[in-house]
Amino acid sequence: MGSPPPLDRYDAAAAASVGCLLVVAYVLAPSPTVQYAAWLTIFCVWMAWFVFFGAKWLYGFDT
Repeated sequence: MGSPPPLDRYDAAAAASVGCLLVVAYVLAPSPTVQYAAWLTIFCVWMAWFVFFGAKWLYGFDT
């Protein structure tokens, strides 16, 4: 297991989507329900990114 793979456009898309969700939840529609839904969605995005990045790192999966 070597060094981690370089970040690509999918990593940037995951980070940008999390940033947009936080802006929506805390600036545009700051209600507890929206914030809760945003954090649940952020968790799902993070888990999908984590699995994708891990597979790319361990198995050399490249898109």
